[in-house]
This record gives sequence, C-alpha cells and structure tokens, in this order.
Amino acid sequence: MVDIPERFAAGRFFTPLDELEIEDFPGFSGRRSKAALTLSVLWGVTVALHLISWGSWLVLGLTAILTTHAMRILLARPALSPPPLPSTSRPQVEAETWESWPYVSLLVAAKNEETVIEPLVAALCQLDYPACRYEVWIIDDNSTDGTTRRLQSLVNRYPQLRILRRSAGASGGKSGALNQVWPDTKGDIIGVFDADARVPKEMLRHIVPIFDRAEVGAVQMQKAVVNRAKNLWTRGQQAEMALDSYFQQQRISLGGIGELRGNGQFVRRAALAQCGGWNEETITDDLDLTLRLHFGGWYIQFLLNPAVGEEGVEQPLGLWHQRNRWAEGGYQRYLDYWRLIAQNRLKPAKTFDMAAFWVIQYGLPTVALPDFAMAMLRHRLPLFLPISSLALTLSMVGMFCGLRRTRQQAVWVSSLQTLWGNLYMLHWLLVIATMTMRLAVRPKRLRWVKTTHLGSEDDIQVDLL
Repeated sequence: MVDIPERFAAGRFFTPLDELEIEDFPGFSGRRSKAALTLSVLWGVTVALHLISWGSWLVLGLTAILTTHAMRILLARPALSPPPLPSTSRPQVEAETWESWPYVSLLVAAKNEETVIEPLVAALCQLDYPACRYEVWIIDDNSTDGTTRRLQSLVNRYPQLRILRRSAGASGGKSGALNQVWPDTKGDIIGVFDADARVPKEMLRHIVPIFDRAEVGAVQMQKAVVNRAKNLWTRGQQAEMALDSYFQQQRISLGGIGELRGNGQFVRRAALAQCGGWNEETITDDLDLTLRLHFGGWYIQFLLNPAVGEEGVEQPLGLWHQRNRWAEGGYQRYLDYWRLIAQNRLKPAKTFDMAAFWVIQYGLPTVALPDFAMAMLRHRLPLFLPISSLALTLSMVGMFCGLRRTRQQAVWVSSLQTLWGNLYMLHWLLVIATMTMRLAVRPKRLRWVKTTHLGSEDDIQVDLL
C-alpha cells in the first residue's frame, strides 16, 4: 500500500544526502558568524532604505508581491483527505486482510515523564489498528524520576510495547534518542509523539491512507491544546495552533511548504532513510527534517482531523523559553541550508512560499528596531508599516478561519478568541527580535531542553474535537 515508484527508489528524484550538510557563508564559518552577518545586512539595508528617496517604493513593491501571494493562500481550497481505513471492530473487517495494512512504528522519546507516560502508553497500545501491524517504542533517556519504574510495569501488559533505556552519557538529545531506535524498527511508516500527547484511538486509520500517494514523505497531525481553559496563556496557544493549522493546509494546497511540528508527525521510512535520520546538530529536529524532506523531493501533508492533543505551557517564563527555542531552530535552518535555498533546489512554488514566510515571520521582527529608530529620527512612519499591516491582517483572518475550521463554536466566540490570540501573538515580535541578536553574539549549546508536563486532564475531550 505504501510502496514507492522506481523513480523514487532509484534515488534519481532526490538531492544527494551529502549535499544536505550544513553550509557556511563564504568567509564566515559557524552559526554565530552567519547570524551576525545576516543581522548586519538586514539592519544595514533597513537604514539604507530610509536614506534613499525610492526606498519606500521598494517596500511597497514587496508588499504588493506578498499581498498577491497572501490572496492566493486565503482563496486556496485544501484537498480532502482520503477516506480512513475501516475500523477493526467492524464485523466485516476480516483479520486476513490486515496483513496488507502497512506496518507502523510509533516512537516516544521520554525524559523524566512519570506524570504522563502511563496514559500515553495505554493509549498508544490500544489504537483502532491491528495490534499485529504496529509497535510502540519508548526511549527512556536516562530518566531520574519514576519514569523507568512505570515503564517496567507496563511491558508485560502490552505485547507491542518496546522499551530502550539510554545511558547517562548518550548524546544527541531527542534526535539522538530517535536515531538510536528507528533503524531497529519494522514500520513502513514511523510516527513520533511527545510524552504529553493525547492520541485519538482512530488516528492510524486516517494517517495511513495519505501515504498511498508515492510523493508523500510525511504527514503532520493537527495539534490541539488539551488544557486550553487553564488561563489566558493556554487559550492563546490554542488560537496559535488554529492559525498554524489553517496556514499549513492553505500553503500545502498551493504546492508550498508543509511543516512538521514534532508531536504527531509521521514519516515514510524510505524518506527518513534518505535524509539520514534526525539531525543531532539542531535544537528543533522537526523543522530541520522538514527542510531535508523537501530538498529530497518529498511532500509533507497535513491531517486536520483527528487532532493530537498536547499540554500548553501554563506559565509565562516557560512559554518564553519554549518559544525562544522554537524561534531559534526555525531561524537556524535558513542559516544551515542557505546554499540549497539560494540555488532554488526546491520547486519554485516551495521556494517562493518559503521566502514569503521568512519575510513575515523572521524578517519583519528582525528589522523592527532599526526601522522604528530611523522613523523616529526622520519624523516619519516606519518604512515597513505596509508589510506589518499585511502580516496583522493575515494573522487575524487566518486565526479566525482556523478556529472556525478546527472548533465547533459560535462565530462570536471565535471572534473574541481571534482578538485575544493576536494580542497574545505579539510576544513573537520580541522573541524573534531578541533571538536574532542573541544568536549573533552568543554561541548556542545543543542540549535537550524539555518542557515540564503536568499531566493535566482539563478540557481534553473538547479540544480534540
């Protein structure tokens, strides 16, 4: 069912693996030097545009191009997902037919997750999918709490459960944990979940048919915040997830970049092997693998329903640290793979989509400080105000549409959530602006910085609708 054509298997469709290695800028080695050069160029261009008479016209021209692309995204119609496989509980589904169903390996890297590991294992081992056609691997990354003890108590209960405990000296963080296990798995499709995941029972029946298309290298499930009712921070994260889900679908429908989000990601084994597994030299393995898959000629699809649940960060400080890590990893991939991006090794639609995404998410916040400073000095409006207005409009429309698409609720409720969600999203401006400056002056230590999971049960059923 998930066999790939000869042109894929022969490797002629792919960028050679050795060309996917991290590249330095000419004369600038290391990520810090590349980040410093990039920041200097962006700030220098911003100042120059303020000083030349036709600088505002260049910005207006860029705004027109981005607006055209934005309209195409908003008007796109995402393709429907293929029908799911039949439930194994239906009498007409005979066990003899299960041998033709793809074998799936589910992986979870866990470190000090005693509060959430038992319900996750129970859910993963009781999916509506033939037990003989999937396996569950839990990689215990040298946990020092009760995670190890709880896992040992579950081994005899679930025959498809496999447990690997890493030693104290094991390296690579989450990527290293996944790399240590996936070559020993048997799955044609490999799924990855965070330890706090809330997995729908029917998810594999919906995921597997999407891989029937040979060019599909990975699928990302919609993510929902299970403790969204906890406070304003978690409500903002739910709105943020809805915004992300909406633009994932819209961008993919235009042939743009689909992205992996770590929790609830599924990768075709052949695609993962071509990419060489997960990159252990990055702090966001999902975003790095996203680019490697696209450079390899694969497409990433998105599953809207069912959604995988996860805990939202409940405290501002924890949210700040998590978002900084996400922002740095997303920015880092542009620095790492600049040569392949510049050489247009992606399809044109993907290259343009990725460039537009970078301008709005990373470029605008990075130039905000010099743009505002020059505007004050010259007693004028910020030069990039037109693009900023476009970005805000996109965020408002996309978040509202995303909430309407992912949640069954009244229009006025979605409207209020959109207003708060966009106020909440303003923290990204500060995160990106400070991250780009910090990355330019301070080297990053690669280590597994995990988010604390509390095992919250609030609003689980509502958020997974």
